[in-house]
Amino acid sequence: MNLDWAHFTPWMSLSGGIILGVASAIFILVNGRILGISGILGGLMPPKAGDTLWRIAFLLGLFTAPTVFHAVVPAEYITAPRIDATELTVVAAGLLVGVGTRYASGCTSGHGVCGLSRLSPRSLVATASFMFTGFVMVYVMRHLAII
Repeated sequence: MNLDWAHFTPWMSLSGGIILGVASAIFILVNGRILGISGILGGLMPPKAGDTLWRIAFLLGLFTAPTVFHAVVPAEYITAPRIDATELTVVAAGLLVGVGTRYASGCTSGHGVCGLSRLSPRSLVATASFMFTGFVMVYVMRHLAII
């Protein structure tokens, strides 16, 4: 196995995980709700009176955060993500993630971060399923070249 040392970022990954964990803890303590993106977005369809503003603000924050990051962090620390897939593959993957999110009653952030921290058995099964499926797909795509 070869490790891409140029893109190996354990400290950035650790700090990002800590920030996400702290944000999730604050969110559940302040709002009494799970910080799951699919649940927050799904709560807007159809919107409920008095429950819309914070959901829209949260989603706007998700979309504006990269712009703020690029404005604050020096350019030499920012690398463009490389996606080795066609547009069709990315769209198909997004649709499959959406179907999986509905089937699992939540997304990876909701189950993997918030659900596991609450010791939810359902989140343990969902996260194990997400991870196992990801491992299998990486193996199939990189080693078997079936798809």
